Amino acid sequence: MRALEQELRQGAAALSVSLTDAQIGQLLDYLALIQKWTKVYNLTAVRDPVEMLTHHLLDSLAVIGPLQRALALVDHPVRLLDVGSGAGLPGVVIAICCSEIQVDCVDTVAKKAAFIRQVAATLLLKNLHGLHARVESLKEKYDVISSRAFASLPDFVNWSSAALAEQGVWLAMKGKYPADEVSALSAGVSVFHVEQLQVPGLVADRCIVWLRKING
Repeated sequence: MRALEQELRQGAAALSVSLTDAQIGQLLDYLALIQKWTKVYNLTAVRDPVEMLTHHLLDSLAVIGPLQRALALVDHPVRLLDVGSGAGLPGVVIAICCSEIQVDCVDTVAKKAAFIRQVAATLLLKNLHGLHARVESLKEKYDVISSRAFASLPDFVNWSSAALAEQGVWLAMKGKYPADEVSALSAGVSVFHVEQLQVPGLVADRCIVWLRKING
């Protein structure tokens, strides 16, 4: 655990993400919960703790800086929906690092939503909620809707469009820039920024595709 903690601290520093000791502890406890539940519920294909740290925690931590910058001028409480959240990536990491953001993680698989609720209870995250539902059925509105390896961009925005608040944005975590998916987007959706990410210890392309609705 000490080696994992050191690697987590170094990775966060490389990403310029400032974490308290309490947040470091929560992230490591979260990693342990994923390991424990995966033995029974197969939450993730990645089983090695060091690999999980890089591929899951640090990969999700890479969005914290861009998310905080994007929300810097927002003057009301922010609600974020993480779609197809699975084991809670990046939703749980966002909830741990950004206590001011209300995070709902939605998944159609009941055991995955139950896992999120267990994480919230165990780590005392009052701003984290697990929802067992189809995203199309949600009635609430969200300022940010995120996804990580969930679906193609057209499907992601179409399925979650009704849940996006006015002036809201989509945050899609992708590998290489998905040019074909971008070209297939409807005329009512705009990609307004593509942010390249460098994940410590991960030799792979990563980017955030930021999207919003075009008014009019």
